[in-house]
Amino acid sequence: MKKMIKNMDRGILFMLLASLSFAAMGGFAKVVSQVLPPVEVTFFRNIFGVVLVGLSIWKVPLKQTGGKFLLLLFRGSIGFIALLAYFYIMAHIPLGEAVTYNKTSPIFVAIFAYIFLKETLHPSALIAIVLGFVGIVLIAQPDGGGFDKYDILGIFSGIGAALAYTSIRELRKYYDTRAIVMSFMGVGTAAPLLLMLITPYVEVPQDFDWMFAEFVLPEGIEWGYVTAVGVFATMSQLLMTKAYELTKAGIVGTISYTNIVFAVIIGVMLGDPIPDFWTVLGIILVILSGLLVALPKGNR
Repeated sequence: MKKMIKNMDRGILFMLLASLSFAAMGGFAKVVSQVLPPVEVTFFRNIFGVVLVGLSIWKVPLKQTGGKFLLLLFRGSIGFIALLAYFYIMAHIPLGEAVTYNKTSPIFVAIFAYIFLKETLHPSALIAIVLGFVGIVLIAQPDGGGFDKYDILGIFSGIGAALAYTSIRELRKYYDTRAIVMSFMGVGTAAPLLLMLITPYVEVPQDFDWMFAEFVLPEGIEWGYVTAVGVFATMSQLLMTKAYELTKAGIVGTISYTNIVFAVIIGVMLGDPIPDFWTVLGIILVILSGLLVALPKGNR
């Protein structure tokens, strides 16, 4: 009992640190996205992970059966596009709102797992889906009944992340965890390079400016910012993984929502407006919806 409590405390601590690290990554990404294109920030965010995971695979070879390459490629590609949308909106909307949009992924995971994996949709998940969508509307506060570009990309970042997470449930039967992670970081490194190389030779519609941009060489402190994005992103992944090893998924999932609080605080420190009442209510509903989805699974 004493050991379980000790492990739980350490798990909570690791998740709190992971949430703070994730919010810090968002803060640095928001700052550097004012001068560097999001597709380039995405590249730097992933290159550090590629090196670390690559070294791990080199030291300890992969143990897997494989056979689902297209699904593996889909996981990497959809995860990359969702991350790119996430970094783009960070530069244009408050950090807390951007993180909240990304944290809608558990709602969509419940929907996709029901559709594609035939998993049972828990009664609380149905309530969560309704609350989550109400929360999204309150955060977006659509003018004239329509969502703007940033709201749409924010919602997509949650949907894309959910598709990536849902695919992992199937992929882990066939692939080493490191291979799954590498599929995301590998695509997230190669695809931005390709997009930046072809940008000078294509005419990019305004609606797709979030995907295409020419490479801009970082200068001075900007190198520190992009390095911090990569370092904090990698730290948050490692800390989160450790937290899930030590404590029930339901508890860790609950604590993970503190990254929204950290993101709001960091965002305000960087000049974001203090969220109004309806935005705060929307954030609370999204958090509540995520907890309603996560807790039944974490307790089983």
